[in-house]
Amino acid sequence: MADRTAPNCHLRLEWVYGYRGHQCRNNLYYTAAKEIVYFVAGVGVVYNTREHKQKFYLGHNDDIISLALHPERVLVATGQVGKEPYICVWDSYTVQTVSILKDVHTHGIACLAFDLEGQCLVSVGLDSKNTICVWDWRRGKVLAAAPGHTDRIFDISWDLYQPSKLVSCGVKHIKFWSLCGNALTPKRGVFGKTGDLQTILCLACAKDEVTYSGALNGDIYVWKGINLMRTVQGAHGSGIFSMNVCEEGFATGGRDGCVRLWDLNFKPITVIDLRETDQGYKGLSVRSVCWRGDHILVGTQDSEIFEVVVHDRTKPFLIMQGHCEGELWALAVHPTKPLAMTGSDDRSVRIWSLIDHALIARCNMEEPIRCAAVSTDGIHLALGMKDGSFTVLRVRDMTEVVHIKDRKEAIHELKYSPDGAHLAVGSNDNSVDIYGVVQRYKKVGECIGSNSFITHMDWSTDSKCLQINDGSGRRLFYRMPSGKEVTNREELKLVQWASWTCVLGPEVNGIWPKYSDINDINSVDANFNNQVLVTADDYGLVKLLRYPCVKKGAKFKKYLGHSAHITNARWSHDYQWVITIGGADHSVFQWKFVPERKSKEAMHIAPQETLADSNSEESDSDQSDVPEMDSEIEQETQHTYLRQVYKEDLPQLKEQCKEKHRAIAMKKKERAPGSGVKLHFIHGYRGYDCRSNLFYTQTGEIVYHVAAIGVVYNRQQNTQRFYMGHDDDILSLAIHPLKDFVATGQVGRDSSIHIWDTETLKPISVLRGFHQLGVCALDFSADGKRLASVGLDENHTIVLWDWRKGEKLSAMRGSKDKIFVVKINPYLPDKLITAGVKHMKFWHKAGGGLIGRKGNMGKTETMMCAVYGWSEEMVFSGTCTGDICIWRDMFLMKTVKAHDGPVFSVHALEKGFVTGGKDGIVALWDDTFERCLKTYAIKRAVLAPGSKGLLLEDNPSIRAISLGHGHILVGTKNGEILEVDKSGPITLLVQGHMEGEVWGLATHPHLPLCATVSDDKTLRIWDLSPSHCMLAVRKLRKGGRCCCFSPDGKALAVGLNDGSFLIVNADTLEDLVSFHHRKDVISDIRFSPGTGKYLAVASGDTFVDIYNVMNSKRVGVCKGCLNYITHLDWDKRGKLLQVNTGAKEQFFFEAPRGKRQTIPSTEVEKIDWSTWTCVLGTSVEGIWPLINEVTEVTAACLSNDRKVLATGDDLGYVKLFRYPVKGKYAKFKRYVAHSTHVTNVRWTHDDSLLVTVGGGDTCLMIWAHEPEGHREFKQCDSEESDIESEDDGGYDSDVTRENEINYTIKALSTNMRPMTGVKPHLQLKEPSVDERPAVSRALPQPEKLQTNNVGKKKRPIEDLVLELVFGYRGNDCRNNVHYLNEGADIIYHTASVGIVLNLTTSCQSFYAEHSDDILCLTINQHPKFPNVVATGQVILVTCQPRLHLYMCGTP
Repeated sequence: MADRTAPNCHLRLEWVYGYRGHQCRNNLYYTAAKEIVYFVAGVGVVYNTREHKQKFYLGHNDDIISLALHPERVLVATGQVGKEPYICVWDSYTVQTVSILKDVHTHGIACLAFDLEGQCLVSVGLDSKNTICVWDWRRGKVLAAAPGHTDRIFDISWDLYQPSKLVSCGVKHIKFWSLCGNALTPKRGVFGKTGDLQTILCLACAKDEVTYSGALNGDIYVWKGINLMRTVQGAHGSGIFSMNVCEEGFATGGRDGCVRLWDLNFKPITVIDLRETDQGYKGLSVRSVCWRGDHILVGTQDSEIFEVVVHDRTKPFLIMQGHCEGELWALAVHPTKPLAMTGSDDRSVRIWSLIDHALIARCNMEEPIRCAAVSTDGIHLALGMKDGSFTVLRVRDMTEVVHIKDRKEAIHELKYSPDGAHLAVGSNDNSVDIYGVVQRYKKVGECIGSNSFITHMDWSTDSKCLQINDGSGRRLFYRMPSGKEVTNREELKLVQWASWTCVLGPEVNGIWPKYSDINDINSVDANFNNQVLVTADDYGLVKLLRYPCVKKGAKFKKYLGHSAHITNARWSHDYQWVITIGGADHSVFQWKFVPERKSKEAMHIAPQETLADSNSEESDSDQSDVPEMDSEIEQETQHTYLRQVYKEDLPQLKEQCKEKHRAIAMKKKERAPGSGVKLHFIHGYRGYDCRSNLFYTQTGEIVYHVAAIGVVYNRQQNTQRFYMGHDDDILSLAIHPLKDFVATGQVGRDSSIHIWDTETLKPISVLRGFHQLGVCALDFSADGKRLASVGLDENHTIVLWDWRKGEKLSAMRGSKDKIFVVKINPYLPDKLITAGVKHMKFWHKAGGGLIGRKGNMGKTETMMCAVYGWSEEMVFSGTCTGDICIWRDMFLMKTVKAHDGPVFSVHALEKGFVTGGKDGIVALWDDTFERCLKTYAIKRAVLAPGSKGLLLEDNPSIRAISLGHGHILVGTKNGEILEVDKSGPITLLVQGHMEGEVWGLATHPHLPLCATVSDDKTLRIWDLSPSHCMLAVRKLRKGGRCCCFSPDGKALAVGLNDGSFLIVNADTLEDLVSFHHRKDVISDIRFSPGTGKYLAVASGDTFVDIYNVMNSKRVGVCKGCLNYITHLDWDKRGKLLQVNTGAKEQFFFEAPRGKRQTIPSTEVEKIDWSTWTCVLGTSVEGIWPLINEVTEVTAACLSNDRKVLATGDDLGYVKLFRYPVKGKYAKFKRYVAHSTHVTNVRWTHDDSLLVTVGGGDTCLMIWAHEPEGHREFKQCDSEESDIESEDDGGYDSDVTRENEINYTIKALSTNMRPMTGVKPHLQLKEPSVDERPAVSRALPQPEKLQTNNVGKKKRPIEDLVLELVFGYRGNDCRNNVHYLNEGADIIYHTASVGIVLNLTTSCQSFYAEHSDDILCLTINQHPKFPNVVATGQVILVTCQPRLHLYMCGTP
C-alpha cells in the first residue's frame, strides 16, 4: 500500500523577486539595522542589501496592502485584505509576530501609522465607511473607532507635535481628527479660495499645526489648523503618491517619475528625475519614498526598488525588480543551468539567476505571454502568447528565431520533446499542434479530440507519446509526432514519462481533496529522484506530497506566501529549488528544497518557517494511520448542543406575540400562588460529555455542575448549595488557583461564562459576546488573573480574558476539529496549549491574537487531556489510545502506555501526576511518568459503607480527577462522584442517571421516596429524606419513559420504550409480571385509585390498554385517539380516564372496558380527579405560554391540597400556578434550573417537596415547598416572573406618553436633520463645493473666519455669538438640573446646549459641542472632580451615540 503520510522533506522560502508597487503607497522603509522592509503578495520582506539576503515574515494569509514602521524602526505593522483582515505587528530582526490586531475591520486595511511614542497605532479599513481605528497595539485593544469618510482614504498620519491629533486624506477631502476619551472627532479641512477641492494622496505633519499634503494635480497644499494656507504649485508634473518626513526635511515622489527633496520649511533642495537616469524609462511612476541620511529608497509602480545616494543622484542603483501589474502565468526552468524564465501579461519575458537571486535578462514582446518552455539543449526559449501565436527566442541574446500564429485563442501550454526534435503547442482552441524544431518549426502534426482547452502536457522519455489534460477533466494520449490518439490502455502501461506536470492520472489522484473542482489545482511538478510532488492551487498554497500519490486526500505539507492563485510551480534542473509564480500578485518565489536527512538539522535554524510549514489540517483522507476513534469520543464529537429556541430569543418572541393578546392583557388575572419552591437537592453530575469539571473548594466542599446549575456540595452534612446564574446547560468548569472562585461556561447562541464565588454564590464577572453555541473548555492562569475559554463554533475560537475587567485580551480560531482542553502555562501566562481531535497545539499571545503551532507527533492522535509539568516547556497529554505523550516545547519526546482505552483526565501534583481513563482505573505516577506508583480500581467491592448510592458497574469510565484533603475525587461518565481514600476505600457521594433522557418519575403514595426510569435502561429508587441517596437500582432490557407506584406503595409499574411494561416489587425491584402488547413506546402508566385494581397503560401507537392487576389480564382498550398519548389521569372512583394526545386533544374513556365518553367542559371541572397531570382543559388553560408555537408544556402535577399546579416545559422552566388556572396566560412563579426540557414534575404525598426530572440534563431535582407567609429565601429562588401581561393598573398617563416617545422618528424624519437651508429663489444653481458653508454647531471661532476674508473686497462676515437661551427641557427628561460651585450656579440643558446660569448675575455660559438634542445630564459628586459634567445626546441610527464629559469652569 502506498504511503499516505506527508513527506518528511520540506521547503524553505529562500528568495522573493518583486515588490508591490501597484495600488499601494508608502510601503518601503529603512529599518534601524539599515535593512529594507517592504512586502510582496502575502509576505513581509526584510532585505539586507549589503549581504544580499532576505528574511520573511509569514504571519498573513492574504495580500498585504499597507505597512508602517515603528518610530524606533525595529517593529513593523502590516495590514492585509480579506473577509476578516487583521494587522500584524512584527519584529524586523527576528521576523516573529509581536501582536495581532483583529475583529474590527472588514474587506482590508488600507493605511497604518504609529504615533510618535510608538504606543498607539491607527488603521483605516476598506469597508464602506472607511473606518478609522486607534489601537493600543501591544494589548491588541481598540482605544477608539469612528467612520472615516464616505470615500476612499489614501493616507493617515499622527501629528508628531500634538499628541492625540491625527490627519487623514483621500478622495476630495482632508480631515483633522482629535482623539478624546474613546471618541475620534473629525473636522474637515477648509479649502476656501486658496486651492481647488481635490483628491489628496499623501500627507506629512510639521510643527505649529502645519500639515503638508500632496494632491492629485501635482501641487502641494500647506494647511494651518484646518484651513488651507498656501499651495506649492507644480511641485510635481502629476499626482504626488508619497511623502516622507525625516530629520533633514521632506521627500516627495510622484507619477511623473521624480523625487523631490525639501527642507524643513518646505523650500526645494533638489529634484531627482528617475526617468532620465540609465535605468529609467518612459512611464516610470514613483509610489513610495524613504529618505534616511544620504540614502533615498524609491519604490515604483512597476515593482522596482531604486536606492539613490544623494551626492551621486544621477546614478541610482536598481536593487529589486519584478513583473509589472498583470497576471503572471508563464514559467520555465533551464535544463542545465540554475535559471528560471518567466513571462507575464505585462508583455515582458525575464530570466532570473537562482544562484545570484537577480534578474539577468529582460525582453519586451508585442503580446501578453501565457506559457514558456526551454529546449532540451537550453538554446531556444519558446513563448506562448495570449493571441494564439508563439515566438521562439535564442536564450543567449534574446533575439527572435521564429514567430508563428496558427491559432486564435491563447496558447496555455507548450513543451519540447526530450530528444529536442519537436515542440508541442496546446491552445485554448482545444487542440495541440506539433512543430519540427530542425525544420525551422514547421507544423508536422495535430492532436484533436479534446472538447475543452488544453491545460497540461507531458512527453514520454522516448519522445513517442504525449499525454494531455484538458479543462473538462479529461486525460488523452497521442502518438508522436503524427498526433494520432492512443486508445489502447495496455500500451500505455509501459510508457515512462519524462516529466509529470499533469494534474490528472492515477499517480496524482491524492493531490485532490475529496470534494473539489477540477480546476482549482493549477500546476503540478514531480521530483522523481526524491519521490515528491509539488502542487500550486487557487488558494495560494504550495503543497508537498509523496509521489506517486494514488489515494484521494493524501497528507501534505503546505506553505503560505502567495496570496491568491498560484499559476505555476516547477523544480529547478537539479531539484535544489522549487520556483512558484503568483497570478494576481505577479511575484516569483524561490523555495529551497530540504531533503529528509537535512530536515532534522534545519529544525533548529529557521524559527520562522514553522509558521508556514504545517502538517495539513485539511487533509481529509480516511487514513490508515489514524487509529479507530473510541466510541465514547466519537459520540461526544457529534454532540451539537444546538437549540431550536435559545432563552435569549424569548423577549423577542414575546414581543411578536404581544399584538395577539392585547385584548387578553386587559383582563384581570388571578395572581400567582402564594407559596413557592426552593431548590433543595440535585441527583446528578454531568460526566458523559465533559471532563475535569469537579474540584475541592478552599473550605473542602466539592464543586461541580449539572444541567444549568453550579453545585457546591458539603460531604459532611450531605447538603448542596447552588449557583443559579446560568440559563442553559453548563459544559465546562474551572477553579481559580485559590480555590474560592469558579468559572462556568454554558450553551447558548451568545454563550456566557460566569465567574462566581463558591461561598457567597454571587457572580463576580460575566463574560459574553465572543462564543457561539457553547463554551467547551476553560482554564485559569496560575496567578488567577487570566482565563482562557474555547467555544463550540465551527472554528472552536479560543479567547484569553482579563476576567475581572471583562475584557478580551486575545482571540483566535482554534481548530476545525473539536477542542477538549485548554491550559494556560503556569510559568508564562502568555503561552497556552489546546488539545483535541487529531491535534495538539502550542499557542502564544501576540497582542489581540494568538499564534499557534501544531505539535510534531508524526502520526495524528486525538488528545483528550493535557497538563503542564514541572518546567515551562514540559507538557503531558493523554491520548485516545491510552498513551501519555511527553512534550518538550512542541516536540514529542516519548510516549508511555498508561491506560487501556482513552486517558480522559490527567492532574499534576507537586511531585508526580494522577491519571484516569475509560478503563475505570486511577493511577498515581512519579514526576517523569517512568513509574506507576499506585493504581485504584473503581469497583463495587471496595465501596465504603457511608456511600450515598450504588455503583452501577465496575470500572466506570473516569472523566474527572481532582486531589485535595487527603483524597482523590473522581467523576465518572455514569454521573457518579466518588471519593477515593489514599488507603483504598471508595465513598460514593453523588449520583444521577447516565446519558439518555429521563422521563419516568413517580412519587411514593405515603413515604418520602420516588422512582425514576430513563433511556439509560435503569430503574432507580431515591430517598427524598435528608439522607438523599439512591436506595436501589435495576438494569432493564430497554429504556423506559414512565413509571407509577400502586396505591399501597408495594408494586411499581414501569413502561418501556419497546411497547412492553413490567410490574415489579417496589422494595426489591424483582419482576412480578410483564406484558408486551404494543410496538411503540409506553408513554404513561397509571394504577387506578383505591385498591389499585386496574392499570391503565398508554402507548405511542394511540391506544390506552386497561389491565386487571388482580388476574393479570387485559380487560379493555381505549380507541379513537388520532395521535400518540401523552398524559393519563383517573378519577377518584376509578371509573373514568382522562387522556391527552400529542395533537392537543382531550379524551375521556370509561373503565374498565374503555368506552369513549363525551363530557362538556363545565362537567369536567365538577369531576373529582384522583390526580391531575394533564396539560389540557379549561381548568389549566392559563398554563400555556404566549409563545406556545415553539414551546410545549410537557408535564403538570396538581398538589394534593389542590391549590398549586406545577408545570414543566420545553425551555427548562418549572412554573407554579394557582389552581384552577382559568383564563389565558395566567401569572406564575418561574424557576430556572433544568437546562432544556423538563420532562416530568410530581409532588410528594404530603406536598412538602416537588420533584422534577430534566430530559437531556439527566438529573433529578428536589425542591422544598415553602408555604405562604414563609419569607422566601431569595438567593436561591430563581427569577420570579409575574408579568406576562402589562401589570394590572397599567401606567400613569405621563409615563405612558414618555415611554412611547421615539427620538429617531422625531429627530430624524429624513435620514439626517437638515442643518442648513437655501431659500427657494436661490435653489436653481447648485452651490459649488467651495461656497458651501462648513456645518458646525460648535461655537465658531471668529478670528479664523476673518482671516479667510482678508484681502477680499467684500465686507467681513459678522459672527454670531450665542448670548441667551430661553427654555429648559423638562417634558421628557428628569434629574437634569443641578447646583454647581456651592450653589452659586445651576446647570441644565435645552436643545443641544448645556447651560450654566449664574444665579447672582443671571449670566449664561454654554457648552455647545453636541450635534443634536441632549436628553440626559449628570454631575460628578466626587470631591476630586468638581464641576465635571456628563451629557448624552440623540444621534442618527447609523452612528454611535455620543457622551460628552467636560469641566464646567470651561464650558
